[in-house]
Amino acid sequence: MSGLLVAGTTSDAGKSILTAGICRWLHRRGVKVAPFKAQNMSNNSVVVVGPDGRGGEIGRAQAMQAAACGIEPDLRFNPVLLKPGSDVSSQVVLLGEAIDTVTAGNYRAMKPRLAETAHAALAELRAEYDAVICEGAGSPSEINLRDGDFVNMGLARRAGLPAIVVGDIDRGGVFAALFGTVALLDPADQELVAGFVINKFRGDQGILAPGLDMITSATGRPVLGVLPFHLDVWLDGEDSLAYGQVLGRPAAPHGSEWLRVAVVRLPRVSNATDAEALAAEPGVRVRMTVEPAEIADADLVVLPGSKATVSDLAWLRETGLAEAVLAHAYAGKPLLGICGGFQMLSRTIHDEVESGRGSVRGLGLLPLEITFGPRKILAQSRGQGFGAPVAGYEIHHGFVSSQEPIKPLLVYADERTEGAAAGNVFGTHWHGAFESDEFRRRFLTEAARLAGRRGFTVAPGTRFAGLRERSLDVLGDLVEQHLDTDALWRLIEQGPPGGLPFIPPGAPG
Repeated sequence: MSGLLVAGTTSDAGKSILTAGICRWLHRRGVKVAPFKAQNMSNNSVVVVGPDGRGGEIGRAQAMQAAACGIEPDLRFNPVLLKPGSDVSSQVVLLGEAIDTVTAGNYRAMKPRLAETAHAALAELRAEYDAVICEGAGSPSEINLRDGDFVNMGLARRAGLPAIVVGDIDRGGVFAALFGTVALLDPADQELVAGFVINKFRGDQGILAPGLDMITSATGRPVLGVLPFHLDVWLDGEDSLAYGQVLGRPAAPHGSEWLRVAVVRLPRVSNATDAEALAAEPGVRVRMTVEPAEIADADLVVLPGSKATVSDLAWLRETGLAEAVLAHAYAGKPLLGICGGFQMLSRTIHDEVESGRGSVRGLGLLPLEITFGPRKILAQSRGQGFGAPVAGYEIHHGFVSSQEPIKPLLVYADERTEGAAAGNVFGTHWHGAFESDEFRRRFLTEAARLAGRRGFTVAPGTRFAGLRERSLDVLGDLVEQHLDTDALWRLIEQGPPGGLPFIPPGAPG
């Protein structure tokens, strides 16, 4: 066997979930399979322990896909990770380690090195696994980026991989997008595109039949299946964490009252997926927001992580959200800061590393100071909080450099303390901590007490790890039930079929 490239008509077309679904389907068949994304641009990452014992970062989507394969995450699954810190610059993480911050201009000079690292990582994985399912980035028809591409058709060409293109019908224009994606590729790239998948369809599939027949006739490539929209596919969906969106499918409360949670959608939000664990609890309604009125209406407010803590803190003040957060805290309601959000709660932030702005005033809700150091802290962490076991991971330059006596939120296994629990204000650098079920339940119980929601009761049986596994099984079921898996198997095993027609005009000369 070999592998496959899952490309898309756009970002958020469904590449990540389709890749995970194919991985879970193959894993169920007993295939030793691994995921791969040569280059990811995302501030949602997880810490993976490398072969040298040190922590490194990869995109959360690749960690989720590894779980679909039944294997532990590997730094090679996402060899290049770009973490945007502003509209014009990104931190470059290579095989888990931050090596530079680049703009579009100087990224071009670095690209050959990144490409060779990615190609070498894929070659190693293909030697170790029966199949490697690769996820593209954005769209291969972004013709301005084709030169030097190593994540879409450039990767497929180098590795001889067949490609399928997935399009999101929910956005409209899916047939034009599928046709145009192929028609803007040069002949050699087109020879590798072997079929299409339509994602997020709602309704009677018979209505689609004329379109399916026409796109097959117009391109000479089959539609391998139509995936229906499914409400249970929402975990680890970084592109879905949009303003005004309620996360997940809030189940009815176990008690008599709901707990309303507002998560501030910062411009450079990092690992906002931490809020998904809160949303998994029955009776907890979690909403991403940029509206001060929704902060005022919430029981619990969460300031999530940020790749640009000082800049995002300035944005909070400019938008009036800082004032709303402070009013919420002064009213005695619970406030939680995670990583960058925790740092914003301090009295002072000293940052000569990330923003270069020196000392800036924090929100002043916690009696501590934060200093940014040149070395990024990357660690998987374990300990206790509220008397319950907790596991999480850390990704941050900032650290607590001074503080007055304060109760910690967490205690490491070696008895070092972490974070703060000061009355109604809580903070921690740990991501993923609320995936620990008993800790999450005890925190939410305390948050409900502080918010005056006496009728809120946590459900005793919620297991976040089980919810994630069920979500991955749903993705595997969707692939098995709605795709032509025989055709998919042939592509993975035999590569692209010969004789696929060229669709003009092709890539511009």
